Amino acid sequence: METTAILSLFGEAARTALGFFWKSGWAFAFGYVISAMIQAFVPKARLTRYMGGAGARSVALATVFGAASSSCSFAALAAARSLVMKGAHFVAAVAFMFASTNLVIELGILILIFLGPAFLAAEIVGGLVLIAISSLIIRATYPERWLAHARDKVEAEGDTEAEDFDWRDRIVSREGWMQVGANFAHDWEMVWKEILIGFTIAGFVAALVPAEVWAAIFLTDAGLGLPGWLIALENAMVAPFVAAATFIGSMGNIPLATVLNANGVLFAGIMGFIYSDLMVPPLVMVNAKYYGLRTALYVAGVMYVSIVLTALILNGAFELLGIVPESGRAVSDVVRFAIDYTFWLNLAALGLTAVMLRLWRLHRRAHGAHHHAMEGDGPVKRAAAKIAMGVLAAGAAAWAATA
Repeated sequence: METTAILSLFGEAARTALGFFWKSGWAFAFGYVISAMIQAFVPKARLTRYMGGAGARSVALATVFGAASSSCSFAALAAARSLVMKGAHFVAAVAFMFASTNLVIELGILILIFLGPAFLAAEIVGGLVLIAISSLIIRATYPERWLAHARDKVEAEGDTEAEDFDWRDRIVSREGWMQVGANFAHDWEMVWKEILIGFTIAGFVAALVPAEVWAAIFLTDAGLGLPGWLIALENAMVAPFVAAATFIGSMGNIPLATVLNANGVLFAGIMGFIYSDLMVPPLVMVNAKYYGLRTALYVAGVMYVSIVLTALILNGAFELLGIVPESGRAVSDVVRFAIDYTFWLNLAALGLTAVMLRLWRLHRRAHGAHHHAMEGDGPVKRAAAKIAMGVLAAGAAAWAATA
């Protein structure tokens, strides 16, 4: 391949990655503002009092609480640990983890933008099914001795300070809105590296990985002559391993799900991929740090079985109703640059972000700068983020040179 063709391909990959950012920038801003408001104005301590059992009420509260939380996978694990520390049952903590990574507002907006309303409906319904299945599995297989040891470990290492307040007073106070700005900045501090790395990888995978590779992994070649149910089963079982291999959690895997969709991967495989953000090795190791390796592997096993069953149930239900989304939505259609609603929403998002950063600065001025230690934010991730920035810059230059 000659140099011009290589530069052109490199530039196209960077253009696709930047297009992902362009298409979803406003969604992140608006989503994280809503999340920051919920975090600031919902008194968490009052909710955790009712999560001490493994019944439907505890699981339902944990689901609502998780859906109202930040969508960062590492933050979800840390918050679940905090719930266990404050007396929540382990079943409720797992429900919270799934809800906070699959039912949050910003994720729903992103799925709507990249994959469409049918996938959004499936994400919501499937998220509830996923939580129900995982709760039943844990209750049926609950290794009391392991999880008692895990609780002891969490309580011995944790800070038991609880947050409580009157939301009606806080929502009309200057302090309350300064807290919203601080929450917004903190959430971005947690997720920007994962989003940058995930979107960059997605752009280059879309441009560089041929469709034949995905056909081989997900058995989508029509010439194989395999029955549809077998392909759906294989897709659901393989997708979590593909997600784990990306090492990307949080919302960084939605553009990759878009790439899978564009390459003909079945609905069951795409949903299994989306639900598997808590299966990536760094997150499993964080759980091992919190609860011990044995419990972390148990939770990962529960997650895997729950994800596969949920993907198959969704696939079967949507087929029965005749509403299975069709694969093949071109990535180029999703990430095109134009003066359309995306442009105006991104402008509005910039203004809203400026307001949030102003509130954050006021909060820092009043309370001092507090550095939050980020789980999983080690030298490897920091180096990967810097490499992603360099690659995008070089790719943008190649795009400009060959356009």
